[in-house]
Amino acid sequence: MKISFFCLNLKRAFVISLSIFGLALTLSLIIIFGKMDGGFVNSESSYIKWVEFNVPYDVLKRVMEIDIKSRNEEVKIDYIQLLSYISAKNGGNYKNHKNETLNNLVADLKGGKKMDELTDGVKLYPYYLEAYNAVLAEYLGEYEIEITDKDGMKQVVTKYGLKVKHPIMGSYSESDDFGNSRNYGFKRKHLGHDLMAAVGTAVCAFEGGIVEALGWNQYGGWRVGIRSFDGLRYYYYAHLRKDNPFAKDLAEGQTVRAGQVIGYVGMTGYSVKENVNNIQTPHLHFGIQLIFDESQKEGVNQIWIDCYQISKLVRNPPAGVVLQ
Repeated sequence: MKISFFCLNLKRAFVISLSIFGLALTLSLIIIFGKMDGGFVNSESSYIKWVEFNVPYDVLKRVMEIDIKSRNEEVKIDYIQLLSYISAKNGGNYKNHKNETLNNLVADLKGGKKMDELTDGVKLYPYYLEAYNAVLAEYLGEYEIEITDKDGMKQVVTKYGLKVKHPIMGSYSESDDFGNSRNYGFKRKHLGHDLMAAVGTAVCAFEGGIVEALGWNQYGGWRVGIRSFDGLRYYYYAHLRKDNPFAKDLAEGQTVRAGQVIGYVGMTGYSVKENVNNIQTPHLHFGIQLIFDESQKEGVNQIWIDCYQISKLVRNPPAGVVLQ
C-alpha cells in the first residue's frame, strides 16, 4: 500500500514537472519569436526611453529650408531624414557639426542617390529617425491661405511650410532655462520653457490636437494639456491666469487647431489650493513631452525635451512656398 502511494505521488510529480517544463518552453518560444518578428510581445526594450533634443536653431531652419525649396523641384528632400543623418554622423553632438556633412548629403540626393542607400550601415540613423519624427513630424506641411493678386482678386492657394504656431500671441521675453533647478515640493529640474509675458496675454495651441487635461495642478496652477493627433506629443501650458484661465468653452476631449487661443498668461501654481497666485513673475510654462509608449505618460521614463530652439524657430521661421 505504501509503495503504491509512493508511486502515485512520484507519477504526479513527474506529470507536474513536465507541465511546468512545457509551459516554460512555450513562453520562451513566444518571447523568442515575438522579438524576431517584432510582433506581439511588448518587450520593455521595444520603445525609446530617452531623447535629448539639442539641435540648434540654425540647423533646424537650414534643413527645413532645403525641404521647403525641394517641394517645387524634381527631387523631394525630407528635413527629418536630413537631420537624422547628420545627428547619427555626429553622435548628436552639434559642437562637432560640419556643414559639409549636410551639403554632401543634399548633393548626393539631388544626384540621384536614395536615402536608404546613403544611410545603410549608419548605426544610429534608425534611432534618430524615430526620435526626430516624434518631435518634428507635423511641423512642415501643406496649408491653405487666401491671397490677393496684383489685380486685387482674392484666391485660395496651397502653401507648404511651417504649420505650428508660437504659443504666445503678443510680446514676450525668454531664456534658455530647460534643466534649471526647482525646489517647490521637492528638488527637481525644470522640464519646460518659460515665456515671460503680461498677465492676460493670449496663449495659443502650438499644434492641433485633443485637450487631454484641463484644470488645477499644484505645480503648474491652472493648466491645459493637449495631445497631438498622432499621440506622440503632449503639450503642457501652465501657470495660466487666476479666475479666468481658459478660453471660453474649452473642455477636455475638445479638438483644437494650431494657433487657436486656449488660455491666458498668469501667475498661478505652487499651491495645493486652487486659484492661487504663488508664482512671482507672470509667464507661460511651455512643455513638450514625447510618448513612445503609453506607460511613459504619467510614469517613469517620461521624456520632456528642451524647446528653446523650437521657440526660436517658430519666432523666426523659414519662408514657405506656394506649390505649383
